[in-house]
Amino acid sequence: MDCCHQPGLLPLEQAKALLNENVKVITKTEMVGLDSALNRVLAADLISPLNIPPFDNSAMDGYALCVSHLPANQQLPLSEKVFAGDVNKHQLKSKHCVRIMTGAPLPCGADAVEMQENTSVDGSLITFKQPISIGNNIRKMGEDITQGQIVISANTLLNSSHIGLLASLGFDQIAVQTRLKVALMSTGDELIAPGNPLSHGQIYDSNRFAIKAMLERLPVEVLDFGLIPDQHSLIKQAFEQADQQADIVICSGGVSVGEADYTKLVLDELGEIGFWKVAMKPGKPFAFGQLKESYFIGLPGNPVSAYITFYKLALLVIAKASAWNYQAPPQISAQTTTALKKRPGRLDFQRGIVSTDAQGQLQVSPTGNQGSAIFSSLSQANCFIVLEQERGKVMAGEWVKIELFASPMI
Repeated sequence: MDCCHQPGLLPLEQAKALLNENVKVITKTEMVGLDSALNRVLAADLISPLNIPPFDNSAMDGYALCVSHLPANQQLPLSEKVFAGDVNKHQLKSKHCVRIMTGAPLPCGADAVEMQENTSVDGSLITFKQPISIGNNIRKMGEDITQGQIVISANTLLNSSHIGLLASLGFDQIAVQTRLKVALMSTGDELIAPGNPLSHGQIYDSNRFAIKAMLERLPVEVLDFGLIPDQHSLIKQAFEQADQQADIVICSGGVSVGEADYTKLVLDELGEIGFWKVAMKPGKPFAFGQLKESYFIGLPGNPVSAYITFYKLALLVIAKASAWNYQAPPQISAQTTTALKKRPGRLDFQRGIVSTDAQGQLQVSPTGNQGSAIFSSLSQANCFIVLEQERGKVMAGEWVKIELFASPMI
């Protein structure tokens, strides 16, 4: 961890590289039911046991036929009906058509389906009003997924669409990584839990609730240690208990220079923690290292700083430790509608609202005051305006990079 103590500001990409280098996968594999698989990390490549669709079927309510058997007068007699869920194998009678419903298996010998809107019915005689092509309105067996295909790669965080796909393939049990146990706490005598009256000099503890809300969307089990007063014995006791119970300990507050000396003193006693000054705004102060049994992450005390530092750095620790192949959202270009304040020296994540103008061009506006204690700047935003480390003030109309907020985080 010696590199963590270098003077000056640590570029964000270097900080991310250090985390990746120092964090190891600590989860194991377990089997869970499909209804418990959401937001879990897949442990191995998932191979399809069957074709999807498993048989040729109709994409429309209409009539199945063999195109070459359609006479010049475009009329065929109706022989039978086939509904979705029919388990019988039907054979198309020569020079006849079959009434068929969406999803119903295609009769043997049929090579097209015409939608009912393009036909007319006279008793049992069906007239086809327009030319029909072979393969028309047929869902072919395996056109979506073929048997033996990798459908979801290992280390994927499973979302709702993955759950639907797994169900369509018949899986009721899958192998996933065990959930990390993450201990979460806030420190600071000025903090008080929501629901209590504020005294002069006090503020509500918002960081713990915001970080917990993000954690609950991740493959972790949250152990909420609550608020810890700035007392050496209480901080040490909380850290020791958290270290024994959790894989990762996250603490908000006490990582800025000159603040919360007890926190730093306790961390020096219990483990090897590096206090970093990351070249990002908001969120310069950050602590990372190891206690006896767990990784430790120290977030800034300012609400927006804590939130963004978690999103940009702590999330990477959780992803690596849980074997999750996390991919940061891509950055795209947009044109600013107003000037943006910026000093060279730190990578700046300003909070913005992206929209499209009358020509369909992306444009972005800041959400007002960008101070690190202004949580409304984050709650009103739908993207980050990412201003490069050495960039200065941005004039209205300039092009900037934006990063849309990524599900499942923000």
